[in-house]
Amino acid sequence: MGKKRNSKSKNAAAMFDSEDDDSISSSSTARSDLMLVSGAEEVQLDKETLLDQCIDALYEKRGSTREKALSTILEAFNSDIQHEFVEKKFATLLHQCLNSIKRGSAKEISLAAHAIGLLALTTGPGDKAQEILEESVSPISQALKSRSESSKISSLLECLAIITFIGGNDPEETEKSMQLMWQVVHPKLGSNVVATKPSPALITAVVSAWSFLLTTMDGWSLNPKNWQESISYFSSLLEKDDRSVRIAAGEALALIFEIGNLEKFSGEANASGELNNSKGFAHIQGLRGKILNQVRNLSVEAGGKGSAKKDLNSQRNLFRDILEFLEGGYSPETSMKIGGESLSTTTWCQLIQLNFTKHFLGGGFVKHMQENEFLHDVFGFTPKKKQFSGIEHRVTASEKRLYKSQNSILNKARTQSLNKQRMLSQDRNTGHYAVGLPNEEA
Repeated sequence: MGKKRNSKSKNAAAMFDSEDDDSISSSSTARSDLMLVSGAEEVQLDKETLLDQCIDALYEKRGSTREKALSTILEAFNSDIQHEFVEKKFATLLHQCLNSIKRGSAKEISLAAHAIGLLALTTGPGDKAQEILEESVSPISQALKSRSESSKISSLLECLAIITFIGGNDPEETEKSMQLMWQVVHPKLGSNVVATKPSPALITAVVSAWSFLLTTMDGWSLNPKNWQESISYFSSLLEKDDRSVRIAAGEALALIFEIGNLEKFSGEANASGELNNSKGFAHIQGLRGKILNQVRNLSVEAGGKGSAKKDLNSQRNLFRDILEFLEGGYSPETSMKIGGESLSTTTWCQLIQLNFTKHFLGGGFVKHMQENEFLHDVFGFTPKKKQFSGIEHRVTASEKRLYKSQNSILNKARTQSLNKQRMLSQDRNTGHYAVGLPNEEA
């Protein structure tokens, strides 16, 4: 067995040890017939053989060989849904990627973390997704303790968010991952630990991943001890110079207000999650007023010297949406076409989930949205080829406004229905993934 592995590994190494390329392959340029180059000779392989070669190359000692193998794996997983390969090589790929996270360079760790996230997206909820989460949390937690290379930390955070989103079976698991993220910007300092100031890119990555997981949580199930003063922290981020930090913090605050139960996020709740006293109520109202003013100012910001107009417009548009939501209770509506069909969002939860998933998949987003059944369930999306004839109900503008109202009977009934569906889903041991999202009927 060992000889066979060594022989195959040598073949794989020969294919991946061609000229070094420091750039991470873009999934958007992945070809349907993936190619490998060995010297001047071009070798075309079918996808299954190619992925087998990649797995063998992950055993090599040379880091650049493993990096190239991981880059090719990412291309393959982005360009197609690799169900058959995952059925055969799931455990091997997972553990080799975890080895890369434990011992690899910053680039290798980034690639391996992304591969684990794609592996979870391919398997969907169930036993494999739970195994991915259970096996990965500890290595990822250790790797997050190193503050070097913000791109590496960002990839680890995104991976942790995706595998928890798919493989987490209860609120405690999700909250544990959220705490690991939080500690990246709020480390628990010992006597021999020196606090280092997190970069804007790191703060943005933490807040985005944290918010993505918060979309799956019921505000009442959160432990108030874990999130005291988080609203104050996000409010302070709205004052930062970096625009990406302000945008991420604004989305997090909008989500917190949409979920409700602000007491747990303000430090004014007791162990039961209830307000301590009338002073606590006044504090929350004061926070709400302060945030409202900050949001109002950011929605009309004139822009600073040298600030990109596109980024400024994105910020203004976002904070106008947040302002409308805080003042009137109306979430922004978005819609995009995928293969001729519309994918729409009507809540902050949905919008944050969609943006995070789109960012994570990059050039593979459209392919996965068309063929990944797990994502169809998450976003209530039915590709054209899967639709069947039926009478479609067109929702009027007045119905939309009533449906979206925070206090409407329809909205409350919808929330109860979704909570029930989530409980049933958990009972079936399939994980949780679509809290706050409508299930469309044909």
